[in-house]
Amino acid sequence: MEDVSTPRESTSADDVRIGRFDVDVTPEIGDPIAYGEAAGIDDPLRARGIVLTGHDAPIVLASVDWIGNGNAGYDAWRERLADAAGTSPERVAVHTVHQHQTPWFDYDAIGMVLAHGARVYRIDPSYARETVERVAAAVETAVTKAEPVTHVGVGTAAVENVASNRQLIDGDDRIARVRFSSESEAEWRDAPEGLIDPTVSLVSFWREDTPVAALSYYACHPQSYYRDERVTCDFPGIARGTVSDEIGVPLVHFCGAAGNVTAGKYNDGSPENRPVLARRLADGLVRAWNDVTPVPVTVADVSWGVERVGLPPAAKLVADELASDLAEEPDYRTARKLAWLSRCERGHEIPVTCLGLGDTRIVHAPGELFVEYQIAAKRMRPDLTVAMAAYGDLGPMYIGTEDAYPMGGYEVDTGSLVASDAEAPLTNAIRDLLDASDSTVTPSDVTAEKVRLEDA
Repeated sequence: MEDVSTPRESTSADDVRIGRFDVDVTPEIGDPIAYGEAAGIDDPLRARGIVLTGHDAPIVLASVDWIGNGNAGYDAWRERLADAAGTSPERVAVHTVHQHQTPWFDYDAIGMVLAHGARVYRIDPSYARETVERVAAAVETAVTKAEPVTHVGVGTAAVENVASNRQLIDGDDRIARVRFSSESEAEWRDAPEGLIDPTVSLVSFWREDTPVAALSYYACHPQSYYRDERVTCDFPGIARGTVSDEIGVPLVHFCGAAGNVTAGKYNDGSPENRPVLARRLADGLVRAWNDVTPVPVTVADVSWGVERVGLPPAAKLVADELASDLAEEPDYRTARKLAWLSRCERGHEIPVTCLGLGDTRIVHAPGELFVEYQIAAKRMRPDLTVAMAAYGDLGPMYIGTEDAYPMGGYEVDTGSLVASDAEAPLTNAIRDLLDASDSTVTPSDVTAEKVRLEDA
């Protein structure tokens, strides 16, 4: 692991300081979003985060209510927020909560579509630039208003009847059914919950006995129902608001490794289920909050590590074919694929980072990671509390385990833009960030534990 931290001597716990930011990033009615144009606003969208100062250069953690930031769009966020905080981009982690009734930001793809004279993209470019600038201004203000923290608390709890694995496997180790975020057929809702990480982790910062900031991490796709073109932060955003009011500080929520985890078992797609799922997640968050026991923190307890990972592109991505398809029909999805492939061919590496807070590690990862990566990371260091935020750079889209690709299914056949051997470099990066060189756990080991329908 490359340690980009340079701890200095601390004589006071006040050397650790936290600045918060919270910005409304809701698009206008009529603006493009991931699956159409915004026909209405059910809930406002937020960009929330913290700036952690007092340990070398500032560290910025941000969570945005967009479906994704990919390729140059992801780079733009990190570079601009780094500039605002007076730090380097490699000390900035920007993630999306991945709600689907929201914008999708990829500068490269926008440029490719516009170059063909079309305007088929999933975000208004002016809104995108203006949003990044407004959040950067909030980050700059957060640095100036950073306040000392003396303690850090970590709590965990199980979230009940929300998450389920979307991949239902038959006796031939093939995907019999993809149980998406809403499942209309009772037969498949009745199928086993499958492999999930039911735990929500909540990390809090305190000034003596006063909470200053809180971060939460939970692995489940954040959709209850969608494609009605109404903007919403969906059930995780609703839960986040409920809990923020209860604990007295804005909660910053991150979606974990949820590439193959949805609410499908517990959701038939009825609008009435959105507040039900929100309440269940909020209950888990409150129990995690009540599990917190704050312990003293100084700059000596804070660390930041970076590993740069080159992920191999999927063999199905052929530059000439994508360019031809794009010329014939300037589609944003095709442009994103070509943008990702072009970056891979240029040797682009994605930063995977890790924040250390005493006995807690928070891993910041790209793409729609399968939950196996999160479970494996926790098993690598059972002596620590390990949390994971996925949905950083969404350029690679779904990232399955090597053993998952032969099983087929939407995620690896259609959604993934990486090859099956992407598991090894990504796992090695996570292992190095966690100082887990002695561990032999891999995400594919976890894949082997998935429930088969015939054994249920």
